[in-house]
Amino acid sequence: MNTKFAIGCLIQWFECDMIEDYIDSLKDAINQYKGEILVDFMVCLNQDLEKCISEEQLKICESKIGNQILDVRFKTKFTRDLITIADYRREFNQKYCTQADVLVWGESDMLVPKQMFNVLDYLHQNVPVSKYLATFGINKMWDNSWKPLEHIDFTDKPFIEGDDKNWWSIPYTMGIEEMNSFNDKIEELQVTQIQPHKFNGCGLVISSEVIKSGVNIPQSCFFIHEDTSFMIMTQKILGNIPQYHFKNILLVHNRKHPQKRNYVKGEKGIYLDDQRKSNNWYNKANQMCSQNNINLFNPQHKSFTWKDVWKKS
Repeated sequence: MNTKFAIGCLIQWFECDMIEDYIDSLKDAINQYKGEILVDFMVCLNQDLEKCISEEQLKICESKIGNQILDVRFKTKFTRDLITIADYRREFNQKYCTQADVLVWGESDMLVPKQMFNVLDYLHQNVPVSKYLATFGINKMWDNSWKPLEHIDFTDKPFIEGDDKNWWSIPYTMGIEEMNSFNDKIEELQVTQIQPHKFNGCGLVISSEVIKSGVNIPQSCFFIHEDTSFMIMTQKILGNIPQYHFKNILLVHNRKHPQKRNYVKGEKGIYLDDQRKSNNWYNKANQMCSQNNINLFNPQHKSFTWKDVWKKS
């Protein structure tokens, strides 16, 4: 019997010009697999954090996302509530852990390898444990702590700050055909185990038994760094369960995609990181989520919330 998967993705309204590649790559992967895949999309139209340049443009963004997602196989919800990536992934884990064997965290700037579900099915059918994590090869990262995760064709390349021209670099935006050019040449899978755990949230694979055992993103993680908080909780509850890693299958994370934050009102800066950090609320929320993670098991720490972010200094 084939493994049953659930893959979920949160889309913010300002990502409307970017999401098409993720959806197209996901469809390619679904078409390669004979088993069942539950696909979940949450489209957030909320403006509590980022303001759109106009209501008319917001409607255009909503329509564009809806037209791109349009597929009877996909469960899609539009909301004007404030839903962060931590909120969405926490709820996705809880909802689908009883409906699927394996969960996958999708992301709007991710390209799904078309081999993904077939190799994960093979893994799930053959692993000796029911509780495990899995990851795929990624691009060259900014320090050596990420080296175990880097794809075999990327890991020996140099890291050059701000380099958006070379295919291995973080700021480089890769398309589906280029990703396929790496994955189509695979003749034999290279699978390792990563200990201790190391991953980011893009494309993280989680056996449902991990969530059923009580592991999830803590409520104290109210905005970002949900991948770190999930890793901390996994290790606290289950210890160093296996993290299987497909070294020679490339999963693309276009984290510096030039169309990632379109139509946001009042942001400053040429580059994505500068635009995001030009918001004072972002810097405060980022720091507070980090502090909550550091103090997850500190009995004296009172968790920061959005109310703390909005307090005047």
